[in-house]
Amino acid sequence: MTEVSLVVGGRGDDRERAIAAAVPAGVACAAIIEGLPSGIAPLNELPPEVSLEVLRVAPGCPCCTGNLTMRVTLNRVLRKSPAKLYLSLSDATHREQILLFLQGSQYLDLLAIGPDIRCQ
Repeated sequence: MTEVSLVVGGRGDDRERAIAAAVPAGVACAAIIEGLPSGIAPLNELPPEVSLEVLRVAPGCPCCTGNLTMRVTLNRVLRKSPAKLYLSLSDATHREQILLFLQGSQYLDLLAIGPDIRCQ
């Protein structure tokens, strides 16, 4: 089962730094990041013992823009069964709807909701 944490608040760079700080060494992890990098790439500078697959999706609330992109990306990530998944959202206004999506019947046996990571 993959533990998923929502990474919310702050700027994109802040969320990426928070993910970089949270990723445990020696554990297969993945991050789905909403939006494009700003040019500062904290996730590209992780030490080699940190295993993190980074996938970027177009900006836009997954529950408002339709969740097809998020569903496809999430399903691809889950085929690899990472221990930890970080889902970085630029706007946490609809956090509850996103959690409902993640707790849907298709993900019950695949995902466990972990603690949020909040950025300033």
